[in-house]
Amino acid sequence: MSQPSRALYIFLKITGIPFESKEIALRKLEQMTDEYAQINPFKKVPVIQDSGFILTESVAIFNYLCDKYKMHDWYPTDLKQRARVNEYTHWHHLNLRATGSMLFRAKVITPRMTNKPPNEHELEKWFQRWQESINDLECVWLTRSSYLAGDHLTIADLLGICELMQPIAAGYDLDKEKFPRVHNWMERVKNETQPFFDQAHAIPMRMRNAMLEKQKSQL
Repeated sequence: MSQPSRALYIFLKITGIPFESKEIALRKLEQMTDEYAQINPFKKVPVIQDSGFILTESVAIFNYLCDKYKMHDWYPTDLKQRARVNEYTHWHHLNLRATGSMLFRAKVITPRMTNKPPNEHELEKWFQRWQESINDLECVWLTRSSYLAGDHLTIADLLGICELMQPIAAGYDLDKEKFPRVHNWMERVKNETQPFFDQAHAIPMRMRNAMLEKQKSQL
């Protein structure tokens, strides 16, 4: 599952919102088929169909479901509290999501597509930018509250942690000493979303373990 798809899966399972999942094999480029384009012309995941209503874009999907099913803890109705969630999700796309996705691409996707080793310059560039985004979590978002958008779990936290897990799946680690707030926040979110967090990340963590074993064998 993609990062936002994992976040959405965790949310749906925790809240008990009824849904039927349809797996799209990204590795087989099933999202690029003409059939899938009839549902999502952007050829991306996730997308939902709700009684004929089709909606793309993960944040829009979260907002819609929270409003429809009155999941106000996850997406508050209070104007200022909701603004905090919106503030994070607007920042998220071009920061934590962008940097983590590009790091994962440089480490995993591009080498698989080209059958060449990772470009070390690209790895270093995107690793540093990923670190800058994590530093923003540490020094901005998590200084004013224990969660990304307030004093309890919201959709912001699900989106954030699933993005952080993407480079971790590629073999990177979070520096606990450098980013203690982020580490503690991740542990809280994981604990509050079990067992669905582990279910959603079973495949990424298997990939991580396989990559680390391969690295050990090459030493």
